[in-house]
Amino acid sequence: MSIAWSEHLIVAPVLIPLVCGALQVPIKHARHELKNVLSMLSVLGLIAVAGTLVILTDSGHWQDGMGIYLAANWKAPFGIALLADRLAAIMLLLTALLAAAALLYSSLRWSRVGVHFHPLFQFLIMGLNGAFLTHDLFNLFVFFEVMLAASYGLLLHGYNANRLRSGMQYIAVNLVASLLFLIGVALIYAGSGTLNMADLASRIAAMSATDLALVKLAVTVLAIAFLIKSAMWPLGFWLPSTYAAASPPVAAMLVLMTKVGAYVILRLWLLVFPSDAGAAAGFGLEALLYGGMATIVFGAAGMFASEAPGRLAGYGAIVSSGTLLAVIGYGQPSLITAGLYYLLGSTVAIAAYVLLIELIERIRAPGAAVLAVTMEAFAIEDAPEPPVGVGIPAALAFLGLSFVACALIIAGLPPLSGFVAKFGLFHALLNPESAEHAVGPVTWILLALIIVSGLATIISMMRFGVRAFWVPSVVIPPRLQATEVAPVSLLLLVCVAMTVAAGPIFAYLKRTSVEIHQPALYMQRVLSAPTVPNPRHEADRR
Repeated sequence: MSIAWSEHLIVAPVLIPLVCGALQVPIKHARHELKNVLSMLSVLGLIAVAGTLVILTDSGHWQDGMGIYLAANWKAPFGIALLADRLAAIMLLLTALLAAAALLYSSLRWSRVGVHFHPLFQFLIMGLNGAFLTHDLFNLFVFFEVMLAASYGLLLHGYNANRLRSGMQYIAVNLVASLLFLIGVALIYAGSGTLNMADLASRIAAMSATDLALVKLAVTVLAIAFLIKSAMWPLGFWLPSTYAAASPPVAAMLVLMTKVGAYVILRLWLLVFPSDAGAAAGFGLEALLYGGMATIVFGAAGMFASEAPGRLAGYGAIVSSGTLLAVIGYGQPSLITAGLYYLLGSTVAIAAYVLLIELIERIRAPGAAVLAVTMEAFAIEDAPEPPVGVGIPAALAFLGLSFVACALIIAGLPPLSGFVAKFGLFHALLNPESAEHAVGPVTWILLALIIVSGLATIISMMRFGVRAFWVPSVVIPPRLQATEVAPVSLLLLVCVAMTVAAGPIFAYLKRTSVEIHQPALYMQRVLSAPTVPNPRHEADRR
């Protein structure tokens, strides 16, 4: 029996950026066109692979919709297992789309500002894809470190004083998170004797009280590392300044990196601490729920207090992360479905917004001060003069409409995907699937926080929009390049497509939620995955 072609696709999202990045390291910086071409071929290949994996996991090609790749042909739990299911596949597709947009945006300017942008970008994609695919905690640590090491270089790319200051803070915080991650992994191995997620889940119910206490301590330490990446309050203090300082294409990828922590928590908690895990059932879910709610409050307050557009994006990402953590902690499968849709839409919208910020700032004329918004700006004459004006240049129209679309999606207002996501969250909260999740005070508080955070978002975004588009006394239409317009348009079109195809997408995500709430299925598929027989041994037997 030889390994099927489709199983090779599981490791392709790791190998493609690894090979591409390695090939680009020795290429001189002056040949940036060649690097651009190689990088674009890489991300286009990743889009094709991720799209194929979405189809394979949802079409019955693999048993139970799960493809298993045993690295080096070692049987789990002794070897490293890569797993492609519906959740991993959709996250891989999201990564590839964001990478394509960020890379296209960077091709004109940002990829040329400093050296090694393209190799670092490819290694960042490799780390992200590996984190979504791996089913082994130590391997997850390795992919996290690859992702973080690449992000350190990218954040400092095109350095200035503000970027250096924020970059040093970012590096220091994430080094602490990496240390906690490693300590947590070591403690899990000490308490359970395994680092394979499915194997750990199979052992958790039968553990002694002493071993279970050690594993709970280890998972708590591990969770702190993930929650630092997810920017949960009070661990997310580093994020707004980092978003504001990063170059636009790097900031777009940081939006996705913030969601990796929430992804790992969702994956690990539903697998290891399900309702039938005995004394470990539901461990830490309340902490996630209340921590997520506190994060929403922190993010909404930050948006009210911020005027810089980069910091608005950072606090918007914090609100998004808080909502996802609260959804996970609430523990209702139908809410997870809506939460996954919210994850996809909010990530794409915030990424589009951070790319748009630089273009909007070009509207201001050189040396023209940004005037404060006063009542005079809205004064109404008793006898207005006949309307006289000029046509809106195409660049201004594009920026204005794109900004409005981003604001509506991030705030969750109709008619785009942000509203569909929040409507889905409200519907799931108010229509519980069991008495365990009956509507109560916590439900109403979470609903109120989601509504208030949306209100804070739209007020803050409107304030920035007024100052950017209406207040300047001298406005020079900016010159936009096709490689700058296309990425923003692509991401907003994805949001529009999510709105139009909300029904099929919700159906896919519902199947995803049902799947990840069946830990026994993962244990059976991963731990029973067969190795590939050695052809020489087969020949000897004959």
